[in-house]
Amino acid sequence: MANWEPQQQGLNDLLALLRDAIRPDSRDQALVQQRLASFNEIPDYNSYLVYILAKMPQEESYTRAIAGLTLKNNIRSFFNKMPLNVLYYVKTTCIGALDCPDPDINVRRTIGSVITAIVTQGQAHNWPEILQILTEKLDSPDPVSVEMALDALAKICEDDARDLDQEFDGIRPLNTMIPKFIRFFYNPDPKLRVLAITATSQFVMLHSKSLMVNMENYIQALFARATDDQPEVRQEVCRSLVLILEARPDKLEPSIRGVIEYMIYCTEDENEQVALEACDFWIQFSSLEDIHDRLVPYLDRIVPALLRRMVYSETDLMLLDGDEDDAHIPDDEHEIRPRTSGKRRNVNKGETTEREHEEIEDEEEDDDDDDLDDDEFYSEWTLRKCSAAALDALSTAYGGQIVAVLLPQLNYNLFSSDWKERESGILALGAAAEGGMAAIAPHLPKMMPYLIQFLSDGKPLIRSITCWALGRFSIWCVEQATSPEGRRAFFEPVLFNLLQRILDKNKRVQEAACSAFATLEEEATVQLVPYLGPILMNLTTAFKMYQHKNLLILYDALGTLAESVGAALNQPQCLSLLMPPLIEKWNNLSDQDTDLFPLLECLSSVTAALGTVFAPYAEPVFTRCVKLVARTLQEIYLADQHPDQCDPPDVEFMIVALDLLSGLVQGLGQLIDPLVANSEPSLLSLLNICIHVCADKLPKFAKQTDFSAKDPVTEVLQATYALIGDLAIACFDRLRTNLPPIMPELIEQISVESHLISVSNNAVWAAGEIATRWGAEMQPFAEPLFQRLFPLLTNINVPDNLKENAMITIGRLGYSCPETMGHHLPAFIKPWLRQSLLIRENEEKDTAFQGLCHILKSNPQGIADQLAFLLEVIAGWQRPSPPLTTAFTEIVAGYKNLLTGGQWAQVQNTISPSSRQILAQHYGM
Repeated sequence: MANWEPQQQGLNDLLALLRDAIRPDSRDQALVQQRLASFNEIPDYNSYLVYILAKMPQEESYTRAIAGLTLKNNIRSFFNKMPLNVLYYVKTTCIGALDCPDPDINVRRTIGSVITAIVTQGQAHNWPEILQILTEKLDSPDPVSVEMALDALAKICEDDARDLDQEFDGIRPLNTMIPKFIRFFYNPDPKLRVLAITATSQFVMLHSKSLMVNMENYIQALFARATDDQPEVRQEVCRSLVLILEARPDKLEPSIRGVIEYMIYCTEDENEQVALEACDFWIQFSSLEDIHDRLVPYLDRIVPALLRRMVYSETDLMLLDGDEDDAHIPDDEHEIRPRTSGKRRNVNKGETTEREHEEIEDEEEDDDDDDLDDDEFYSEWTLRKCSAAALDALSTAYGGQIVAVLLPQLNYNLFSSDWKERESGILALGAAAEGGMAAIAPHLPKMMPYLIQFLSDGKPLIRSITCWALGRFSIWCVEQATSPEGRRAFFEPVLFNLLQRILDKNKRVQEAACSAFATLEEEATVQLVPYLGPILMNLTTAFKMYQHKNLLILYDALGTLAESVGAALNQPQCLSLLMPPLIEKWNNLSDQDTDLFPLLECLSSVTAALGTVFAPYAEPVFTRCVKLVARTLQEIYLADQHPDQCDPPDVEFMIVALDLLSGLVQGLGQLIDPLVANSEPSLLSLLNICIHVCADKLPKFAKQTDFSAKDPVTEVLQATYALIGDLAIACFDRLRTNLPPIMPELIEQISVESHLISVSNNAVWAAGEIATRWGAEMQPFAEPLFQRLFPLLTNINVPDNLKENAMITIGRLGYSCPETMGHHLPAFIKPWLRQSLLIRENEEKDTAFQGLCHILKSNPQGIADQLAFLLEVIAGWQRPSPPLTTAFTEIVAGYKNLLTGGQWAQVQNTISPSSRQILAQHYGM
């Protein structure tokens, strides 16, 4: 194949197509791309492409580069299908191009991209000679050869660093490459310096042995380039130092004072990209505990430097637009970012342990950190945005020490005549809010009136950033509502002014106000009840004026309100405001409109909050959700049967429909039964199909769009098992006949595997709801279910919420299968009781203990030496239900009668005096 030559006619046809592909006036680009794609059916198509790229200098360089980029994409997409002789020809042609570099830099770089694609897809150890060739080229006297080789190596290091960091036949190529890279830090050509620093930095986070043994030389070489006259070099130096600080802070510690000084200098660099990389240094430093105090002496210089970088630049303002009344202008649909999956009501069914509550709060705090990624700061990671994130991180790490430096600075910014300075001051105050809340709070009574005043500023960007900042102070505002004075002075002014801004004539302000109000809702919860009238009036008025993008945020604000105030929405005045616009939107959206997603999620929260009051609206909503599930399943089937003719569906239509059905079932309770009974097609049959489709077909068809960083299969199963559990509670007799085919699959999905945790959680919870109601019919499934549940109870790596649901379901199996569970009592009783101590008292825990009492009666000897532990746990109950109180009394009496007097006295002596007193008073001990 090394002597392969193209057929002239085929070569001419391909060249004509490539020329058409780059012509801006080409009329039918889609047809051109389709014809190019069809060439993949030709076995030596890639040989033609590399021939054009590397062996046709007479062609325009752009045409050759397009051929190379097409080849690179083919390698990435079809590497394993490429004939070996074609791959060999591509490799040898690329090697030949290294020996005789093309005069055109774009062609040279494209050849480097092709080499990188082959190394990445085929793994470096399958082509080790290319690394040797490229490394040797670094010593060439020809500067073009050196530049081409280093460019290719830098690309390989960036795309395939982990694969490179190993031995090939006893040789570690990086041992040779990294010292050579470091020498290039001193090269007079700035392009080569940038490439070398970039390539070397890829191995920092990997803790590569080859780099670690050269770490001293590496750091010294970076220091030597610290004052490089080329900003691109300084940018890479800053980025590399940040990586070292994260991976090996001990290596920087001896020089940390100089590094900090340098980063302060770079934070104020006139080149914004250099300054942006330097800002990342402060974010990373904030997370380090061992050298935490080393930064304190510099805070009074760092904070002002960051504050100066938060001021809008002229470039920022040119890119923003939207500084006028634009609420009446329709959105450009291309500028609306792809929707990501919203809040799932049924991700984790069941109550949560105390520790789980703390973890959820931590996750919510992490989510709050993402506020700096909201649209208020726009999608691009700008210097202004990074500076605010750095101040946020430093405030979290240094709290009052940051605030002490910041507040005097804000006295200037917040009252500056320059609106951009005022805006940056508000941004800084909001950025420091969470970490510095304790130190800022004493000053807020004086500052809050100014922030509220800024909500009426003539500049939309001032109004929008003030909305965001007030959202960050929501917790403080809600705390003030505990006193009449604080409510009048702070809570109500913030609430009503945010409501006004929700109806602002500027879309950016609307968005910021809506998001801030949703945050306030989450914190205030029932404190909002007295204000539901004006809240709903403003939110529903917004339906009439919002354009597409902000309408999606409005759905979230309404859903959050429903979750926050719950049944308080069950008032005629609230319903008359809330339901008409939602139902109007519901009726106007087609079944194919992705705007159904946020609307369905909003309605899920509303239905659960309204409960049976939603009944008049339920039938059309229920019917449409069932049809959405059925249609999606049908489209999955068609895509399976006719993959060339039918595209896979967007599975989220089914996921959000299942979520809303769960909300309806939870809200309506037994009133859902006739809707389930008359559903067409049958909802229960569809749920059975959902489970089987997920197991068999869905992985092939799940659309990999931005909505789904998560696996759609698990999301469908999550929602399906949540709905099955809700139906078990609301209308078990309707579900009963469908359970035999459902239960085996449900049990099969229970697993400790991390990617199935959320599915397992809902499956375990649903099994527990079924177990309390199915009686003896549960018997065939009790043993396999227990075999899945017991490892969850004892595995330390299982999340608390899943472990809790496993404990509850094991107990609930005592209702239907006490003898089967009694056989396993000696194995599970100790971890079961331990887990029970972590769980709040609630109905689910109560029924689990009632089930345990049934199990104990079936095998009283099964608890062996754990009787004293059991009695201590019983004594610890604060509010057992009457049935559980009766069951505990019977258990205590039963063991007292079962044991001899001496044995019983021995058990009593191992129990604490306070527990003995409780057991005697409440349970007859």
